[in-house]
Amino acid sequence: MATASVPYLTPEQYLEIERKAEVRSEYLNGEMFAMAGSTFNHNRILRNTERELDRGLAGRKCDVFMADVKVHVPSTGLYTYPDIAVVCDPVQSLDQAQDVFLNPVLIVEVLSPSTMKYDKGHKFGHYRSIPSFREYLVLDQDAMHAEHHVRQMDGKWLLSDYNQPTDVIHLEAIDCQLTLASLYTLVEFPPTA
Repeated sequence: MATASVPYLTPEQYLEIERKAEVRSEYLNGEMFAMAGSTFNHNRILRNTERELDRGLAGRKCDVFMADVKVHVPSTGLYTYPDIAVVCDPVQSLDQAQDVFLNPVLIVEVLSPSTMKYDKGHKFGHYRSIPSFREYLVLDQDAMHAEHHVRQMDGKWLLSDYNQPTDVIHLEAIDCQLTLASLYTLVEFPPTA
């Protein structure tokens, strides 16, 4: 049985399509991949995290970008939408459209069952090749749990896990502290079996 071939798109073609699209898509190796929808918990965690980052960065030259701004990973060709990314001055934009940036310092992803393996695996691998990228915060939407990855001076990554409401996550790259409880305000967890 023959399979339909997927037409190859250049990055420029992707950006032209994506900038007009109603549904967000990632791009890698000439292909576009539609992104999954969201849940109440996912949105609550994003809102809480963005609010806490804004408070912690008040008066400093860092921007907190949420979901609708793309990150480009030049070394791998990936264009993606992190849930949250922090960029400190100056923001390096891909072009005049100012909807794709190149220099995130911190990226936050809220895990969903459909994206968990990708976000913690291949996507994190892409992110690690960005020279400015220093911290990765991964938040579970079905339990109070955070994984915090920090790039060390030797290039290795140090992982810390947080599970208690009183746990404090120190984001070294932006000198900001977040309590786990503040990230999970109003989040309702599914019952455990």
